[in-house]
Amino acid sequence: MIANTAVAWFKDISLADRIHVGGKGGSLGELTRAGIAVPPGFVVTTHAFEQFLSALDRDVQVRRRVQSLDPQDLDVTTKLCSEMRAHVESMAVPAAVLNEITSAYEALFAGRAASPVAVRSSATTEDAADASFAGLQDTYLWVTDVQQMLARVRSCWASLYSVESVTYRRQRGVPEDDVAMAVVVQQMVNARSAGVMFTRSPLTGDRSVIALEGSWGLGSAVVGGDVTPDRWVIGKITGEISVRDISDKHEQHVPVAAGGVQSVPVDPELRQTPCVSDAELEALRITARKVERHYGAPQDIEWAVERDTNAIYLLQSRPETVWSAKEAQSVARPAGDPMAHVMNIFGGKR
Repeated sequence: MIANTAVAWFKDISLADRIHVGGKGGSLGELTRAGIAVPPGFVVTTHAFEQFLSALDRDVQVRRRVQSLDPQDLDVTTKLCSEMRAHVESMAVPAAVLNEITSAYEALFAGRAASPVAVRSSATTEDAADASFAGLQDTYLWVTDVQQMLARVRSCWASLYSVESVTYRRQRGVPEDDVAMAVVVQQMVNARSAGVMFTRSPLTGDRSVIALEGSWGLGSAVVGGDVTPDRWVIGKITGEISVRDISDKHEQHVPVAAGGVQSVPVDPELRQTPCVSDAELEALRITARKVERHYGAPQDIEWAVERDTNAIYLLQSRPETVWSAKEAQSVARPAGDPMAHVMNIFGGKR
């Protein structure tokens, strides 16, 4: 059972397992089982986190001390968070948990040479329609070997005790016993282009369109707001492109051979060239419709186009939150000016 294992594979999990694999892990499992192209991977479950935290709590009592914080006392919160993160980063992982994670990493490549992975936080409280925890924990891209991967898993656990995450929980009275961290370990897509798409207009709530943004390289440049992305608005049913706003994309994020990501200039001839073709836009539209039908609700989707094969992958899908709280109101009519559907949706980390 997932509840008693340190590792769960995407093919074996769904959103119903969020308590064990977090919001991001549950969604990736859900997409995999729905037949959507998702880079393969596994989740280091909350069982692994609980085993680790149980060993740490014998000396440090992490949850009790965090639970007692006054969220208005930033100095004390900052000091305690720094202390808790240092403990988590330095504490040895129990041998049984360590062995299970290492074995899963080796199995991920099935005898092939290991390729880079993304290590992504997946808290039990994130990516739910009624929560806004997404972006408060860490993600690490282009992790190149097993030792880096293990270190980054522990860093993701530690990010649960960032000042932002702890303050958010304390201000909302979330009991610490209800919070746990799973971690996604997923093969990287060496993205030629990447971005996001909403299956309804993020500005007007219009459900007849898909609003899509993208740029060259890894999606972290778009998510982090480091580049002004290309923008399109596409008719969800018709496929008609009503907005085509191609920006001057001056930089892109690309992997570093030793691990991690760097920002480099975009070739001059590509700066004002669309980062995806019309055929790729059509494929993304079809995929977005399939995902929305599967979930039965508007979605916020991360996508990437692989550099060598031009294959399209989804990296995440989560409930659209801006308009979900307004469902009692009428869905907005399409705006007279189609540019009104486009907005800059990248205010911070995802």
